[in-house]
Amino acid sequence: MTSQIAVKLSDELLEAVDRLVSSHRFASRSDIVRAGLQRMIADDATETLDRAFADGFARHPDSDADLRRATTLAIESIEDEPWEKWW
Repeated sequence: MTSQIAVKLSDELLEAVDRLVSSHRFASRSDIVRAGLQRMIADDATETLDRAFADGFARHPDSDADLRRATTLAIESIEDEPWEKWW
């Protein structure tokens, strides 16, 4: 199902939208509005997840032992790679 909505745009914004359509970056004005809304919704979801991660980390930060173990594992994983000499 789809719904139609009315959106008011300034002349400058509408001109920019029409330039994008005429340059074939988007098929229509509606496509631009949909793409912009989808982008805003995706950005909001990412920001929400980032805030939740930061809040969780603030409540339960890594201990020094956690950081030492992570460093050890990172070094081991790099050393285990079959690096080719490039020099």
